Parts: sequence; C-alpha cells; structure tokens
Amino acid sequence: MREHEKEYKKERILYLECNSGISGDMTVGALLDLGADKEKLETLLESLGVGGYHLHFGRKKKCGIDAFDFDVHLEEDCGYDHDHAHPHTHPHGHAHPHDHTHPHEHRNLTDVLSIINRMDGAKEIKDLAAKMFRIVAEAESKAHGIPIEEVHFHEVGAIDSIVDIISTAFCIYDLKIDKVIVSPLAEGQGYVRCQHGVMPVPVPATANIASAWNLKMKVTDNEGEMVTPTGAAIAAALHCGQSLPNHYQIEKIGIGAGNKDFKNANILRAMLILETDESQAEKAQEISSSSKDNGERMVKLETNLDDCTGETLGFVMEELFDIGAADVWYTPIFMKKNRPAYLLSVLCTESIREAAEEIIFTHTTTIGIRRSFMERTVLKRECQTIETRLGTAAVKVCKVGQKEKIYPEYESVKKIAKEQHLSFSEVCHEVKQAAFRQ
Repeated sequence: MREHEKEYKKERILYLECNSGISGDMTVGALLDLGADKEKLETLLESLGVGGYHLHFGRKKKCGIDAFDFDVHLEEDCGYDHDHAHPHTHPHGHAHPHDHTHPHEHRNLTDVLSIINRMDGAKEIKDLAAKMFRIVAEAESKAHGIPIEEVHFHEVGAIDSIVDIISTAFCIYDLKIDKVIVSPLAEGQGYVRCQHGVMPVPVPATANIASAWNLKMKVTDNEGEMVTPTGAAIAAALHCGQSLPNHYQIEKIGIGAGNKDFKNANILRAMLILETDESQAEKAQEISSSSKDNGERMVKLETNLDDCTGETLGFVMEELFDIGAADVWYTPIFMKKNRPAYLLSVLCTESIREAAEEIIFTHTTTIGIRRSFMERTVLKRECQTIETRLGTAAVKVCKVGQKEKIYPEYESVKKIAKEQHLSFSEVCHEVKQAAFRQ
C-alpha cells in the first residue's frame, strides 16, 4: 500500500518496549497478556505434531509489576525439568540453547520449515514464522562460516524456540496488528558460556541479526545476555523501521515476564497504540509540504538482478514501498551471455536512500547499486474524503493551473466494488462524478 493510501487510515499499531531486552517467551507472554487467544494458540500448536514439551501459563511479579509468565517445559527422558537442569540459563528462564549438554534432536532450516508448513494455521502465520527462522539461519550461517543449508538449529531450533516463534506469529495475526514499532534493544555485557565455549554478549547470532536488520541496541550495566537470537529475530521480522509517532494514545498494555532478576524489572511491555488526530495532521502536512511544486530532488537507484526468485523480487518491492519509496518497478532485460534478468529501479528521496540501499543489499544478490539524482515537478495535491451514492471514498485532487483533476484512491474503489458487486471502472466513474458535484 502506498504512503498516500495509508494517510488517513488509523492503523492498529503494536509498540514493543525492549528496555529489559527481548526473548521469545517474553514476547509471547506480553502478546497473550494483550489479549491473544490462548485456547486457539494451544490448538494451533497441537497441529504441529511435535511432542516432548508442555506449556506453562501463569502470572508472576517482577519488581512489583504483575506480568504474564509463559514458558515451554521440555519433557526429558530422565524426568527432571528443563528449566532447572543446568546451571547456565539465559536471562529469561529457559536453559540457554547453547548450554544443553544432554542430547537434542538437531534440525536444519528445511526441517523447521516443514514443521511450520504442516500446522493448521493461516498463511500469514506460517510466512511470518518462516521469516523469523530464516533470519536466524542467515545469522548462524554467517557466525559459523557455513552455507545456510548446513546450519543445524541446536542453538535456536530446539522445541522451545520453535514454539516461541510460531506462538509469536500466531499472536500477531490473532491481534490483527497492522504495524509493529520496536524500541532500541537493551543488552547486557560480559560473556555467556555456550556450547561452543565462552562468547561475548551479544552472542554472534544476535549481533549478526542486529547488523543485518538495522536494529538499534543500547548497552546496560547488567551482566549477561538480555537479547536472545530468537528475540532479535522476532524484533527484526516485525519492526517496521519507524519510530513512535509524536502523539499517540495507549489502547491496551500487555506485559511478559522474564525469569532473571535485574535491578530493573525484567519484563517486555507490548502496547497497542493509536495515533491521535494531531499526529495524523502532522503527517498530512508533511506529505503536503513535500508534494508542492518546488522542483523536488529525487534519487533513482538501479541494479541488475539475474539470480533472484520471483518471491524475493516481490518481497523487496514491498519492503521498499513500506519505507516510503515513491515508486519501484522491474524491467525485463538481457545481460551478458544472453541471461534473462530484471532491472530493479527505485525512485525515492535522499532521506531514505541509505535505507533503500540496505534493503536491496540485504535481500538480493547484487553487489552494486547505481544512483542518479534528478529533479521532478509535482502537481499540487489535496487528499479528500467524499460521500457518493455508493459509499464514502477517498480521492486525490490535483491542480493544473486553474483546472482540477480527480484521482480516486485505489483501496477505496476496490472496497466499494467488492461491497456493491460492481466493476472497478463503474465505481471509479461514480466517485469522479460525485467529487466534481461537491
């Protein structure tokens, strides 16, 4: 969806306040506390066909704050509880995946994706869970210097992390979240003992995720790990790249508990927020100001791609539009040795150029991006909401001298066409006529 199409839509925004780090169990606890359906989650997890664990749902106090306590208990053959079997536990209560000294079933990415795909859940849930695991696989691949298909998830692919990631994806879907804003991730310092030895905090996988996905981090004086690889992957997959709006209202708060005691409350706060009218008015003013006929300077980014899948190209386009690119398009081309390829072109402002380049470098195989600067003339425009005999519709009114041009917004026309069982062109014509009458 283009920026101007989102302009007046009140989105359901989730804000994750990670002042005490983030892990999978803390995230699930916070989202369940926010109102995600526990019974539906249990039914979904049963459809995975994976045993050897049971879920814990409860409440606990952290520095006097009441929080939702979610945990995955592994059922070991020797009969003792997973959470208390080993001296080295991560900050949020599970035995740290690096620290498992007893045998575990190791899974590669294909195994994990197979588990995700066989569950009885919506495609959106499966896609988000798969995205989180791919993020971790890429980070582990880089950390260990091996191909991604050789990564075995003995560190984050144990049953507890599979459950954490799938549960997070379900809760986001169940709560009907449109956009997620993530605060800087608070991390501890020092070292943590892992299966591979003593590692610095943040551990390599977490550091690689933060680097690849531009996650902001801040160091605290707490000793030990506060951001787990699973938590970092969740933040990376969900974060829209935006900051909190200047004005907002808190609709509801959910708090997930960790199991480590710091001087600050070991919790993750998840807040459903609504932008206020003041904040939306400020955004509208910014859009209006940037669209004036002032010879606005733009940047065009281009790169040739001959070995990316169609799914990758579609994903990259969505990511670029999400950060505010003015336009993104692909042109079929032939490269050397007559290889068919695509030319990716991106039109954006200088303010988001680096972010756009980062998306292209991260998600495609290119190693170089061409850029050129150009001036453009933009018609003066105004977004309006009008009443038609078919319903309310949004339009963009542009002026050429003294003449007005009316452009019905795509999402409004599509919605009316579906509701009224009319063709797209019929609705578009009616909206234009209503706009001219008003």
